[in-house]
Amino acid sequence: SSDKATVLNLTNHCYWNLGGAGSGDVLDHEVTIAADKYVEAGEGLIPTGKLADVSGTALDFTSPQPIGRRIAELKSDPNGPRGYDHCYVLRSQGGKLALAARVKDPKSGRVLEISTTQPGVQLYTANFLDGDAINGGYKQHAALCLETQHFPDSPNRPAFPSVVLRPGQTFRQTTVHRFAAE
Repeated sequence: SSDKATVLNLTNHCYWNLGGAGSGDVLDHEVTIAADKYVEAGEGLIPTGKLADVSGTALDFTSPQPIGRRIAELKSDPNGPRGYDHCYVLRSQGGKLALAARVKDPKSGRVLEISTTQPGVQLYTANFLDGDAINGGYKQHAALCLETQHFPDSPNRPAFPSVVLRPGQTFRQTTVHRFAAE
């Protein structure tokens, strides 16, 4: 809670590789995201304010897709993010806990399901890891992040869900990470 209007957009930045440490990259991990739209970003990955359709694009994870299947389409843009670094607009969240994303490593059979009350989830594929010791020795695409959140740049986009916590309000969001094996 806050006694003054406060911009607040909390998330976590856990890196996941369901194959385990030292198992290589996550490009074979199968991802499903409960989103038909994403927050379009322009230069510097700054949102344009437009919510674009994922259908027919490399960003379509409405059915299970290996991360690496279409990542080359994103990497071909010299000014692009070198992989996935996109905020997905989750369907029918309405502030209720609902499934946002599912990840499966077909080799180990491990599964991660993420449910949230947040309106968005950012898929990030460790695009800037380079194997340096400062990065734990991990290389590009050695893991992925699924960061539940409100949309980036929300304070500057009146059409986006608000991230302003008003005096007397309490911020409360829930994200659940559930692991299983198939």
